[in-house]
Amino acid sequence: MTANNSGGTERGFEGGGLDVAAALFHGLSDPSRLAILQHLTLGEHKVRDLTEHLGLAQSTVSAHLACLRDCGLVVSRPEGRASMFSLTSAPGLLSVLDAAERLLATSGYAVALCPNYGVGTEGNPAPEELRTHAGQEPVA
Repeated sequence: MTANNSGGTERGFEGGGLDVAAALFHGLSDPSRLAILQHLTLGEHKVRDLTEHLGLAQSTVSAHLACLRDCGLVVSRPEGRASMFSLTSAPGLLSVLDAAERLLATSGYAVALCPNYGVGTEGNPAPEELRTHAGQEPVA
């Protein structure tokens, strides 16, 4: 553990701090990227295979794979004229996804109703733009 700016401690983010951890979660924040990652847990795939299995456009899959590659979550290798994509760390990703599933179950999937990040919301509000549920006071 390391001390954070508010005098408390952080757990498990010694290598890059909370900003890097937040960047990882932003990389995981798109349902299409999560679907691609989940599918890659089954093994290597070409873009064409992913488009067929997931029902996404080729341009969408390519853009998300580029993002995931930039985040260090997938790698590619050439195979003929195509590229084969795979996870950089299947055990690590599976561990994160399993922990997320347990956390969602524990919270009763309440995050789906979050006025800032819940299902159907868009963007990433600045701290002063964060909303509360109707009838609730902001936390002081």
